[in-house]
Amino acid sequence: MGVATSGIAESPVAILIDDDAAVREALEELLNSVGIDTISFSSGQEVLDAELPDRPGCLVLDVRMPGLSGLDLQHLLATKGILTPIVFLTGHGDIAMSVQAMKAGAVDFLTKPVRDQTFLDAVSTAIANDVARRAASTVSRKNEALYETLTPREREVLRLVVSGAMNKQIASDLGISEITVKLHRSNMMKKMNARSISHLFNVWQSLPADVR
Repeated sequence: MGVATSGIAESPVAILIDDDAAVREALEELLNSVGIDTISFSSGQEVLDAELPDRPGCLVLDVRMPGLSGLDLQHLLATKGILTPIVFLTGHGDIAMSVQAMKAGAVDFLTKPVRDQTFLDAVSTAIANDVARRAASTVSRKNEALYETLTPREREVLRLVVSGAMNKQIASDLGISEITVKLHRSNMMKKMNARSISHLFNVWQSLPADVR
């Protein structure tokens, strides 16, 4: 397994999975030349057995390899909750494979030989997607922590507010006075650090589905 590091903890990393050592070395050299670290594996099983770095990045994955195919590995990674974006790079692709890979969430499906810039553009897009996904996940965890500080009644008020209910309707639905609704609403907005109803709605939308 080849590893190249730049010493920057959060620098992007491309995880290369290809059974052809010459291909891996060429891709490592190209990616390292533009400041992207690389980690290489020769099979899908090696990836599953490894502890992947918790850094922004992407996987560059061949389709046909001994043992697990690239499409099989894509599926197994998804079932494990590993959401690192995937760029397929293969010399044995066809339209059906491309469609299957893209439907399963691949960022791109490239066939060898490929222009260096086309490959780098695909990897850059995948890494940017991962950076955005990680940022959204950080916001979601932060907002979920705020949500946990709400009382059960404040959570009820929150759900009704984001559904568009007015104070009078909320009071009727919960069997409490409008003054009490206003108190709970004010406390809820402060705890959620919500500057406005539109901001509160965005915060609500960022929460995990099982919370909402």
